[in-house]
Amino acid sequence: MLRSLEEIDLSRNNFSGYIPKIFSKFTLKYLNISCNDFEGEVPSEGIFSNASEVSIIGNDKLCGGVQELHLPSCSKKNPHLSRRLLLIKIIIPVTIIIIFVLVLLYFYPTCFVGKNSTKKALTTSFFEDWPLRISYEELLQSTNCFSENNLIGSGSFGSVYKGILPRNGAIVAVKVLNLQQQGASNSFINECNALRSIRHCNLLKIISACSSIDHEENDFKSLIFEFMCNGSLDQWLHPKDDVQHQSKRLNFIQRLNIAIDVAYALEYLHHQCQTPIIHCDLKPSNILLDEDMTAHVGDFGLVNFLFETSNNPSKAQSLSVGLKGSIGYIPPEYAMGGQVSPLGDVYSYGILLLEMFIGKRPIDETFKDGLSIHKFATMALQEHIMDIVDPSMFFVEDGEDANNDIEERTIIEEGPHVNVNSRIKECLISVFEIGLSCSKTSPDERMPANVVVNEINTIRDTFLKFKKENQRRTS
Repeated sequence: MLRSLEEIDLSRNNFSGYIPKIFSKFTLKYLNISCNDFEGEVPSEGIFSNASEVSIIGNDKLCGGVQELHLPSCSKKNPHLSRRLLLIKIIIPVTIIIIFVLVLLYFYPTCFVGKNSTKKALTTSFFEDWPLRISYEELLQSTNCFSENNLIGSGSFGSVYKGILPRNGAIVAVKVLNLQQQGASNSFINECNALRSIRHCNLLKIISACSSIDHEENDFKSLIFEFMCNGSLDQWLHPKDDVQHQSKRLNFIQRLNIAIDVAYALEYLHHQCQTPIIHCDLKPSNILLDEDMTAHVGDFGLVNFLFETSNNPSKAQSLSVGLKGSIGYIPPEYAMGGQVSPLGDVYSYGILLLEMFIGKRPIDETFKDGLSIHKFATMALQEHIMDIVDPSMFFVEDGEDANNDIEERTIIEEGPHVNVNSRIKECLISVFEIGLSCSKTSPDERMPANVVVNEINTIRDTFLKFKKENQRRTS
């Protein structure tokens, strides 16, 4: 009876021990034992002689097998196993697997027979007309079965994993979309093709997409992005306590450049796309930094295909605030049931700008009892602005020329106040004024993205002009 099986899928079952050699005696067309904990030598006979007909990824302790599996060679050492160890390592797993197969075959014969449609979906699910075609199986292998060790972030729209494509060793970021959210759209492919046409140097580039089903027959949709080696802005603004992250520090001009990059991205989405795109979740963790510290905004346009707009007003109002942003960055009109708009993104940008130069999250414990980061900055503007700025942007690293960026700067250890040149202070005040303008309660009073680009570029030009004059005087 077992010999008549054509396909077997035992993936993600936490099986351990050696691969039962009995599988090599079956006349199988496909065997999937991926994402378990098998170990030892892979057989080379039967189904195992054809690497395209067997999936063994996610079993890091395997060795040997046919050359196409690209596994390490097995150790030539052959320690004598005791009968007890042999019982634990081989006989028990084989018995359990055979019983498991028999039970499933008896109760659910469709689990094994007739899975050709599933296999086809898994291997042809990538977008045929995209330059880089990536299947579900390849994503599974590149992320080590979406291991927690490969997880680099998560949010409202899904989880992001670091992946290494087996075909060429390229490093990518794989965003697995959360399809459990209410209103998951069926227009994924159309929306992805639309996003594919959106190109800007400050937007995270989508290099491929995958629409498929996973090994548990659930819908699987993911986007594959360029990997940003310097991580997210959040990691730089709020480094962890360990030594590795404490070395992350952004100076004044770096923060200014990142703020400009993000403003350019919003200007493009709001004013230069054929149909304006609203981000709905602009925050530091969605801003990625490449090797040159250029900022790239990610997660743009995801709302379009994850959450459909309904013609039913009551259903539309059921869209939770969580889908319109993250706490601390959500425009007040969204919380009151207002429609999403470009000026909602501008509000989030204003909060982001204040956070970048104050160094505190908008949900920091400092801001309580009615005090927000907006009010905090408003009260300090002009007279006390240097009391609230993040002092780490003015620290001089060992070996760095103190006059390289800012003249006459010191950090007073006894208090939070920072002494800098008056012209630097003027630049900071101008930055805060933009942040406060963008984060006003009334959308009509906010500065649109195209105006922000002009204003903040003027601030940078002023700063660089002062820096050049200062260098000329000190040389």
